[in-house]
Amino acid sequence: MSKPAPNAADGSTGRRPRSFLGRVRRDLLVSLGVLTVLAWALTLYRAQVMNMPMGIAVRGGVAADGMSGMAMAGMSAAGWSFGGAVTFLAVWTVMMTAMMLPATAPMMLMFAAAQARRGHDVAIPTWIFIAGYVLVWAAIGLLVYVLVQAGSDAATSLGAATRARWAPLALGTTLIVAGLYQFTPLKRVCLSHCRSPMAFVAQHWRGGRRGALEMGIRHGAYCLGCCWALFAVLVATGVMSMAWMLLLTLVVFVEKVLPMGQHAAAAIGVSFVAFGVAVASGATAMPGLA
Repeated sequence: MSKPAPNAADGSTGRRPRSFLGRVRRDLLVSLGVLTVLAWALTLYRAQVMNMPMGIAVRGGVAADGMSGMAMAGMSAAGWSFGGAVTFLAVWTVMMTAMMLPATAPMMLMFAAAQARRGHDVAIPTWIFIAGYVLVWAAIGLLVYVLVQAGSDAATSLGAATRARWAPLALGTTLIVAGLYQFTPLKRVCLSHCRSPMAFVAQHWRGGRRGALEMGIRHGAYCLGCCWALFAVLVATGVMSMAWMLLLTLVVFVEKVLPMGQHAAAAIGVSFVAFGVAVASGATAMPGLA
């Protein structure tokens, strides 16, 4: 009887039946679905508890009670605080889990299938991979906290009339930058990695639990490179703005999962630029601030 050929990535000769692979995919898909639902439930609850989204334009622009909204989110109305940073980071991480897991599910499933085909343990390395991915977005949450606080402090130091003038311009500029980024080479490279789970596994495979963590972090970095400009809009309009959260979740899913995602990315870019010009010029009201 001939022996199975070693796997090029790690030298493994393990084989798993198709029924086992199907069971792995089903169990992981159910787990990701439950995790996504729970993350959205927590996010919706948090949004209902708050009076105002946590955003620079909201807190420093058109909303006079934005400071109280931040305080209700667990952040001190006085500004910087360790407790506020921890709470913001927790809210941000749960929110990013809710928004990003649907679009990254194909990558998670591909990683689990690759583990199974190599005869390796599946559950623990796969969840380590997912943890590495989430860790990237959690780390970005610290930067977002600093940006929100610094930008909001600068905005609230201005008079109400001045804030009313610059807030639409700031948000419009953010929308324009996000739209233009859709056409950059970095966006195309990162999006191609996000849209090709099989190619990602083949190019970046690392064995073991540490390898799973490294791969999760690497995939999170590509995802960040793909989506950071879109989420800059969320930071400007309000971190807990449900309208923008749902819109951006749909945008990310379309770009990364649907067959015409790369073409959709260009259409999204044009739409954001046009919308940004309209907001900056005052032709339309600032969206998603309620």
